[in-house]
Amino acid sequence: MKKYFYKILLLFLLIIPINVFAYSKYVIPGGETIGIEVNSKGILIVDFYKVNNCFIAKETGFEIGDRIIKVDNIEVNNINEMLNIIKETNKKNINFIVERNNTNLELKLPLTKENGIIKTGLYVKDKINGIGTITYIDPKTKIYGSLGHEIVESKTLSRFEIKDGNIYEASVQSIIKSKRGVAGEKNAITNKNNLYGTVKENEITGIYGTYTKDINKDLIEISDTITTGEAYIKTVIKEDIVEDFEINILQIDTKSRTKNILFEITDKKLLKETGGIIQGMSGSPIIQNNKLVGAVNYVIVNDTSKGYGIFITTMLEEGDS
Repeated sequence: MKKYFYKILLLFLLIIPINVFAYSKYVIPGGETIGIEVNSKGILIVDFYKVNNCFIAKETGFEIGDRIIKVDNIEVNNINEMLNIIKETNKKNINFIVERNNTNLELKLPLTKENGIIKTGLYVKDKINGIGTITYIDPKTKIYGSLGHEIVESKTLSRFEIKDGNIYEASVQSIIKSKRGVAGEKNAITNKNNLYGTVKENEITGIYGTYTKDINKDLIEISDTITTGEAYIKTVIKEDIVEDFEINILQIDTKSRTKNILFEITDKKLLKETGGIIQGMSGSPIIQNNKLVGAVNYVIVNDTSKGYGIFITTMLEEGDS
C-alpha cells in the first residue's frame, strides 16, 4: 500500500504548477537620466522628395516604413554604406532589397544627377538619439530596463526596429515645462565618452540591455502589490541629481499591457519646476511602501500633472526573456 502511495505522491508533486521567476527579487532602483542611441536594423525610409519634379522613388514602389536591406545585392547597415555603393556605381538603375511587413521585395530605382549630385528621392534614417531614465538594474545579471515604452520613429510612428545601441551618461541642463496640451522635456547633454551599457531590445514595454559600469548601490525589493494612494518617483530635473517626488496613485489597471498605473503628481517642487510629467522622465521608478512597483511611461497631455506607469514585473519579465 505504501508503494502505491509514494507513486501517487510523486505524481502529484510533479504536476503542481510552480511559479519560478528568473529575475531577481531585489534590484537596484534607477532614476538617473541617460543618453540613448540605437541603430536601425537596415536603413529606414521615412519620407520622399521630388527629383525632376516627381516623387520618383514613391512611383517606383518604395513606401514609408520600408527598411533597405541590400543595395546592388550588397548588404547595408547604415546610410554611409548605401551612399558609397550608389556613388561607385555606373548604373542608371540600381537594385534595392527592402523589407516590408516581414517580406523582402526587390525594387529598381532610377538614379538622377543634379549639379553633379546623385539624387535618390529617398529620405532615410539609420539611428535615433534621445534621453530617458533608468528604471532598474538587476545586480545578478546586470540587465537593465528603461523607458517603460518602445522607441518610436517620429515620422512613421512605428516601433523602431533596432540592430543594436548604447546608453551613456547624460546631464540635465534645463527644463522646458509642460503645459496643458503640450508635453515639456528635459534638455540634457550626452557624454558619449562615458558608456553606461548596451541596448539589445526595443520592446513595447521598454528598452533593455546590459549595464557595463560598476554598480555599488542599495537594493530595493520588487513588488507586484500596488494600491491607490501615496507613492513617489525617482528622477532627475537638474544635472545628475536623483531626487524623490511625491505622487498619488489614482487607479490600477491589470488588463492593459503598458498603461497599468494612473497617477497624479502632488509634489509642489516638481510641479513648479516641470509643470508635470515631461519627456525624458519615461522610465522613472515608481516606489510604494519602500518597494519598486512600476515605471513612468506616458503623460496625459490634456492634464500634464497626470500620467501612466507600467508594472515593474512586466518590465522584468520582458527584460529577462
